[in-house]
Amino acid sequence: MSESISDNDASIERVVDMLADSGSVLFVTGAGISADSGLPTYRGIGGLYNTEQTEDGIPIEQALAGALMEKRPELTWKYLARIENACRGARYNRGHEVIAEMEARFPRVWTLTQNVDGFHRAAGARHVIDIHGDLHDLRCMSCSYRCTLADYSELSFPPPCPQCKGILRPDVVLFGEMLPDDQLQILYQQLSQGFDVVFTVGTTSVFPYIAEPVRLAARAGLPTVEINPDTTQVSHLVDVKLSQRAAPALDAIWKRYQQRNLS
Repeated sequence: MSESISDNDASIERVVDMLADSGSVLFVTGAGISADSGLPTYRGIGGLYNTEQTEDGIPIEQALAGALMEKRPELTWKYLARIENACRGARYNRGHEVIAEMEARFPRVWTLTQNVDGFHRAAGARHVIDIHGDLHDLRCMSCSYRCTLADYSELSFPPPCPQCKGILRPDVVLFGEMLPDDQLQILYQQLSQGFDVVFTVGTTSVFPYIAEPVRLAARAGLPTVEINPDTTQVSHLVDVKLSQRAAPALDAIWKRYQQRNLS
């Protein structure tokens, strides 16, 4: 089924053809869409994920695990703080903006994102399933207190809860933790309705729940598009693959779509 078109203009025209016949669109996004905001991709956060062991002698997946957060929150926060520092000062890019603009154009547009940077919502998208949470949202590990990073001009690590003196943690899914039920229910509900076209953007699709929307669309014979410079777990399934960075590719698609509708 997979077809890779070397001519980017021809590929973009095919994608625009798909959108012309669509009323519903799903975007599945990963770290690649935020790379154009200056954020490193999953394996590149300051080299954090590029070595087998951290400076504390444990794998990064263990350092960022829910189990270690429960036992040694100061150690998990040490590495979370580095991720937050890498995100600080960055903002959404043209790729995020295009998806938000498409929400206003099509009857139904949803974004399933693995990213915890909050850029989709900041760019104006409203129908976002942030399946791994948002790094800017904090919750107490001992009580019901919730807040955001914006509530603090300066944050100590691990941050104490002002309500019960427990420990605050980001409201994100750490390694070994379950996905949030509310977000899963929204995802299942939207997938049950189906989408006219499914985009996978800037993700390697290694998690089954990230690859599944593309697999479902491919089995149903529905149009699928991948935007990623690399070969991924779903590259062999998609109808059109654009081996480009996310923001320039989405911008080119959207500009061509608008030009066609004005002519």
